[in-house]
Amino acid sequence: MTTDHMRRRGPLALGGRLRRLTERIDEDARRIYVEFGVAFEQRWWGVMEQLMENGAASVSELARALGISQPSVSQTRRSMEAAGLIETQDDPRDARSRRIDLSAQGRALYARLEPVWAAMDVVAMELDAEAAGVITMLDRLDAALARSSLYERLRRVMDEGR
Repeated sequence: MTTDHMRRRGPLALGGRLRRLTERIDEDARRIYVEFGVAFEQRWWGVMEQLMENGAASVSELARALGISQPSVSQTRRSMEAAGLIETQDDPRDARSRRIDLSAQGRALYARLEPVWAAMDVVAMELDAEAAGVITMLDRLDAALARSSLYERLRRVMDEGR
């Protein structure tokens, strides 16, 4: 009989379990995109949606809006640019900065994927109900980590010698 190491380790494996869930969700989304006939990486979604809703933005603006690191947005930008989904141009307000916007191909892909994302919304709400409000729990976890990061909490516990 095999045991689930991540579950057996309990709270210590929180990050691992979140990564595992993310991988499962991303893989299933990838399968749907393939069936839908498009090459799309789930990590592109946030950047694509921000650009569609708000227009051109810098990497730092996107990072701030999405609550992720600038290096992560830069990696996403590079892969989206290679796929022809975005364009970059000089920022008219700051010559040292570049602005990112969706290309015509990116806008067409966004429109094509809207029905898939609408279905994902329905499924996410079903999963949330089945999991007894996991989205609210994730919101609370996010807020708790914003108040005091995992690092800060670890330092405190280690400094106290527990």
